[in-house]
Amino acid sequence: MRVIGLSGWSGAGKTTLLARLIPHLIAEGLRVSTMKHAHSNFDVDVPGKDSWLHRQAGATEVLVSSGRRWALMHELRGAPEAPLAELLAKMSRVDLLIVEGFKADPHPKIEVHRAANGKPLMFPTDPTIVGIAADIAVNTTLPTAHLDDIPGIARIIKAAAVRIEDVFAHEAAGA
Repeated sequence: MRVIGLSGWSGAGKTTLLARLIPHLIAEGLRVSTMKHAHSNFDVDVPGKDSWLHRQAGATEVLVSSGRRWALMHELRGAPEAPLAELLAKMSRVDLLIVEGFKADPHPKIEVHRAANGKPLMFPTDPTIVGIAADIAVNTTLPTAHLDDIPGIARIIKAAAVRIEDVFAHEAAGA
């Protein structure tokens, strides 16, 4: 399993880009999963439903299963947020795992940049940025592709993704 991140400021189009990349990568024969970092208070189940009631009652984990899917929710109950490597270890093995967000973590990332955001590019000061997908030309030696060039971005992702074991080793080394 290989891992790559998509990183960028809010509003840059990370989720939109990912929704376009996934079908392209699957059409190339890859099994793809994603992991998204969310802001602190989010919910995946509906208030009033059984799983929501279980969590509200204090359950640490709630697993919901059906004939179509299963989902596991884990409440931290005041514990610190889990590190990326711990979350990666919970994922089923696929060919490519794309991590959206987790900006501060040391895995390699493709920066998603939209000029209309008015935010600066992150790559000059972030050594984990290994490629750029932007709607403007960027002066850099890093691989770049336009936000609409899905095959080009897919090539950058496949070339820059690292083995999941390398992410684990990097975190274990305290880097």
